[in-house]
Amino acid sequence: MATIGTNERQKTAFLTGASSGIGKAAASALVRAGYRVIGTSRSASPNEVRDGIRMIACDVTSDQSVEAAIALALKELGHIDLLINNAGFGVTGAAEESTISQVHSLFETNFLGVVRVTNAVLPLMRAQRSGRILNIGSALGLIPAPYSAYYAATKHAIEGYSESLDHEVREFGVRVTVIEPAATRTSFESSNIPSDKPLSVYKDGRAKYLAAFGRAMAVADSAESVAETIVLAARAKTPRLRYPSGKAARQVAFARRFAPRSLFDKILRSQFGLA
Repeated sequence: MATIGTNERQKTAFLTGASSGIGKAAASALVRAGYRVIGTSRSASPNEVRDGIRMIACDVTSDQSVEAAIALALKELGHIDLLINNAGFGVTGAAEESTISQVHSLFETNFLGVVRVTNAVLPLMRAQRSGRILNIGSALGLIPAPYSAYYAATKHAIEGYSESLDHEVREFGVRVTVIEPAATRTSFESSNIPSDKPLSVYKDGRAKYLAAFGRAMAVADSAESVAETIVLAARAKTPRLRYPSGKAARQVAFARRFAPRSLFDKILRSQFGLA
């Protein structure tokens, strides 16, 4: 199989969840920024190029699939300078409305998938004494998320994991950063799945959440704007740990840090129509 390029000095990137939304926009933005990019999706076919991006198959919930994908990417790219962990999905409903099986599936993709891919790439980056890892978090990794508790929990986990890992790998020339978008106009909402154990007592609360979500989506940032933040973080000489993406995400980060807890709580409940 032919390699993607022959210029060893050109920066390279490996990006999970690149078939749509933020991942697809980020892959295109990185190519424009001069990177050689390999993106992944679970359904990619051999030798696939999609919208100018080389795609390979990768299921982030499978050790074997991740190892095979990284091995193929290394063969084609020669080295991996940038890893972007983007694959994920959401669950909508009250916390009590999800079975343990559903929660496990969500964490397997959104959190353990990040760990699995990172662990496969880190030895390569340590050996070359350089690398950057961008984990796609969320503004919901900073604040409570009624009726999205488990999605928020996975993103809170990404925050703690990323900050801790960054301290561990700096001595090897590797840095870790979290990208924190707020509501984004992508196909992500179509991959949001409902809780698998709905309870009638939460029907009204769920409806209020969905109304609030609809209002947020009406003014949401584009996937391309998040991609710009990703490129900024990837190319920063001295990267920050966190990059809120967009006005709403920056407002959330500021409010969470500086607003009194009681005021923040009141505003959040009002936005979600909670009594």
